[in-house]
Amino acid sequence: MKPLIFLLAITASVIAGETRDFISRAREKHGEFGEKAARFLVDHMPADDREKLSADFLTENLDLALKARATFPWAAKVSEAVFLNDVLPYAVFDEPRDPWRADFMKMATPIVAGANSASEAAQALNRELFKQINVHYHTGRKRTNQSPAESIAQGKATCTGLSIILVDACRSVGIPARAVGTPLWTNGRGNHTWTEIHDQGEWHFTGSDEYNAKGLNRAWFTGDAAKADATSPIHAIYATSWKKEGVHFPMTWSPRNHSVAAVNVTARYAKAPEQGDQLGVRLHDGAGNDTRIAATGSLIDEETGAATGFTTKAGTTDLNDMPRLKVTPCRSYRVEFTIGGTTYQSSPFQAEKSENTLDLRLDELRIVKPDATGDGTDAANPDAPLGKQQAAATVRSIYREIVAAETAARSKELEEKSITHGEHTLRWLEKTFGDAPADGRSLWISMHGGGGAPKQLNDRQWKNQIGLYQPKEGIYVAPRAPTNSWNLWSQPHIDALFSRLIEDMVALRGVNPDKVYLMGYSAGGDGVWQLGPRMADRFAAASMMAGHPNGVKLDSLRNLPFGIFMGAEDSAYNRNKIAARKTLEIEKLHEADPAGYPHMSRIYKGLPHWMNRKDAEAVPWMAGFTRRTWPDKIVWLQGSVTHNRFYWLEMPEGGTQNGRLITATAKNNEIHIDGEIPPGTRLLLNDALVDLDRDIRVTVNGAEAVTYRPARSAAAIRDSLRKRLDPQAAATAVVVLN
Repeated sequence: MKPLIFLLAITASVIAGETRDFISRAREKHGEFGEKAARFLVDHMPADDREKLSADFLTENLDLALKARATFPWAAKVSEAVFLNDVLPYAVFDEPRDPWRADFMKMATPIVAGANSASEAAQALNRELFKQINVHYHTGRKRTNQSPAESIAQGKATCTGLSIILVDACRSVGIPARAVGTPLWTNGRGNHTWTEIHDQGEWHFTGSDEYNAKGLNRAWFTGDAAKADATSPIHAIYATSWKKEGVHFPMTWSPRNHSVAAVNVTARYAKAPEQGDQLGVRLHDGAGNDTRIAATGSLIDEETGAATGFTTKAGTTDLNDMPRLKVTPCRSYRVEFTIGGTTYQSSPFQAEKSENTLDLRLDELRIVKPDATGDGTDAANPDAPLGKQQAAATVRSIYREIVAAETAARSKELEEKSITHGEHTLRWLEKTFGDAPADGRSLWISMHGGGGAPKQLNDRQWKNQIGLYQPKEGIYVAPRAPTNSWNLWSQPHIDALFSRLIEDMVALRGVNPDKVYLMGYSAGGDGVWQLGPRMADRFAAASMMAGHPNGVKLDSLRNLPFGIFMGAEDSAYNRNKIAARKTLEIEKLHEADPAGYPHMSRIYKGLPHWMNRKDAEAVPWMAGFTRRTWPDKIVWLQGSVTHNRFYWLEMPEGGTQNGRLITATAKNNEIHIDGEIPPGTRLLLNDALVDLDRDIRVTVNGAEAVTYRPARSAAAIRDSLRKRLDPQAAATAVVVLN
C-alpha cells in the first residue's frame, strides 16, 4: 500500500500547489481583495475542477473579471458578494471549462458601448451577440451542457447552451448573471433554462437568444413560470450559484450530479408581473416539443364566436418568434388550424392576466373535419381509448398516411441511391437475392473497409464490398461512407443515415423491419462494434469482421445476436487479442443472463486480416434470427453517441448521457427499471409487451410500485410513428415517469 499512499500524497500536493499558487498570484497582483476573490473561487469550486484546473487558467479568469469590474461603469456599483458569486465564476453548470473571458470581452465591449446600465447592456448582448457568433436554438446539437466554444463550433445549442453563452458574455463585461431553470414545467412540457442579470439591487430575467424589445422580465414562459411549485423538486425554479449553501441545481442531463449550487427562486416567478394580456401561439408537429411548423390558424372567442386569424412560425432558431394575440382575461377561447384539408381544434382554455404562450402539438388536437382514414377511430378525439384490434388497425392507417405524405422524397432517395443528412451524404450499391417471402424481404447493410485513406482507396473498398457476401434472400446494400476519416462508420451522422435508409426500404421496397441485418469488414467491422450496441433495437442480428472495437462495451447487445469473426494472425492494433477478450466478455454476459446475449465467435487459426471468405458463414447464422422488437428485458448502456429511444424506453430532452446505464424488465404486467432515470422518461407500450387492458405496476429503483392504466390512443401511435417510422415498433400507449 505504501506506493499508492505515496502517489496519492503527490497528487494532493500537486493539486494544493496549483490552488496555493493561484491564491498567491492573486494576492501579489490585486492585494487583499484579489486574495479574497481567489479563496472564494477555490472554496466553492467543484472537486473535479480542483483536480484539473491550472493556476494559469484560474489566474486569467480572475484578472479579466477584475479588469471588467474596473472598466465598465455598472460593474463598479456591484456589491462585493454579488461580484464574487455571479461575475467572478468561470463556469455556469458542468460544461467543459473554456477560457472564454478574453474572447467574450473583446466581442461584447463594442456591443455594450452605448449602454447606461447593466440592464441596457444585457439587452444589447441578447440582441446582437448570438447573431455575431451565429449560434441559435437547435435540437441537433451534440449535447445539452455545451461550452461556448462547442456551441459556436456547431452553430447550435439548446436553451441551456444558449444560457451559458449569455451568462458568460454578461460576466465578461462585469454584469452579474446566472442561469435559471426548472426540471419540469407543471404542465409536463419538459424543462427549460433562461438567464437572469442583476441591476440596481434586483434580479431580472430574459430568454437567452430571445430578445424582447419591451424590456427585461418579459418572456413566452412567464405564464408557465407563475405556476411553478416551490415545494416540488422537479416543478420548482432554481438559479445557479457559486457559493454552496445546501441546495443544488437539478441538471436534467445529469440527475446525480449535485456539484452545481443553486437558490430556489420559485416565489419570485410565482408572482410574475402582469404584462398586457397577450397570448403567443406555437404549433409543434408532434414528433417532439422542439420542431415547430407553420400553419394558418384562428383564435376563436367561445362567447362571441369572433375569430382572429394568424400564422404560426416554423423552425427552431428563435422560440420567441411567434404570433401574439390580444385576449380578454378570464374569457374562454379555442384555437383552430387548417392543414391539408383537415381542421384541427384545441380544447377550450381560459385567457390569463399575463403574457402567456400556448404550446400545441398537432397530434394532441381534435380533428373536427377529418380526411377519410378508414381506421375505425374517433377522428374527433385522437386521445379516445382504443381496443387492441382497433389500435393495430390505427397503426396501419397512420403509417400509410405518413408514408403517403413522404413518398415523393423517399422515392427520390431510393431512385438516386443517395440520402443526405446535414452535411453528409450516404450513397450505396445494391443487389437483390431470391424471391420476396410472404412476410417481407430482409435487408443487409454491409459496410466497407478502408478508413483514414485517400478517396480512391475507400472507393475501391466500397466496390469490393458489394460482392463480398450473398444472402439466400434479401436486398444486399453496400453503402459508401460519407467521409474518408479513420472512423468511417462510427460518427453520429451514420445512425441518422442508416435509420433513414431502413425506413425508406421498409416503406417502399417491401422490407420487413424485423429482418434488417448489419455487417462490416475491417473499418466496417469497427463500425459494427460501435453501431451494434447503440442501434441494437433496429437490427435482427449483426456480425463484425476483422474490426477493432475502440473501447466499446457490449452491455447493450442483450437482445441483438452478435457475431465476431477474426483471423487469429490479424495482429494489427491487437485486433486478434481484443476479439478473443470480447468473446470472453460476451460469453460471461450470456452466462449471467442465459436468455440474452446470443452470439457466435470464430477466430480462424492461421488466417491474417483477410479470412478467405470463411467469415461468410455469418450470413446464414444471422438469417436465422428476427428482431426482438419488444424484448422483456433491456440493458441500455449509452455511449459517446446517444439516442433518445432504445426499444421501449424513451429519454426526455437532455436525458441521454455517455455512460448512463439503465436496466428494465417487463413481466406479467410488472415493469422494473433501475439506473439513472431522468424525470419525463417515457415507457412506450404495446400489447406485444404488456396487456394494456389490465393495470401495469411500475417500480423504479426499488421504490414503491406505482399502478397505471394507460389507454391505447391514436395520439400515442402518431407520436411514435412520427419519431420513428417503424410500424412493428410503434407504441400504442405511453406512461410518463415524473
